[in-house]
Amino acid sequence: MSDTLFHKIIRREIPADIVFEDEQLIAFRDIAPQAPVHVLFVPKRDFATLNDVPEGDAVVIGRLATAAARYAKAQGFAADGYRIVMNCNGDGGQTVFQIHLHLLAGAPLGRFGTPQK
Repeated sequence: MSDTLFHKIIRREIPADIVFEDEQLIAFRDIAPQAPVHVLFVPKRDFATLNDVPEGDAVVIGRLATAAARYAKAQGFAADGYRIVMNCNGDGGQTVFQIHLHLLAGAPLGRFGTPQK
C-alpha cells in the first residue's frame, strides 16, 4: 500500500473522525470542510487516481457512491440533497493520490462555475 495521508488513516497511524467503515471502505470527515457536511469515502484498496482503476475493478466506484448515499440517508439529509465529487490528477483538483469521493451537504450548494486558468 502507498503512503498517503489516507493510507495512514486506514492503517490508524494518524487520527481521523471516522464515520463509516467496512471491509472495503472507510469514511471520515474532511479536516478542511467545504460545506457543513464534508465526508471523504476512501477504498482500502490502493488506486492512486481514477485513471488507475481497471475496468474489472470498477465496482469500487459504485461502492463509494452507494456508501455515500446510505450515509446521507442515515444522517437525514438525502431528501434535501447532496453532492458527490471525485477529482482526478492535478488539474482536476486531486491533492491526495488515493482515489476518494467527497460527499458535500448541509446547505444549498451553488452551481459549478467556469474552469479557472
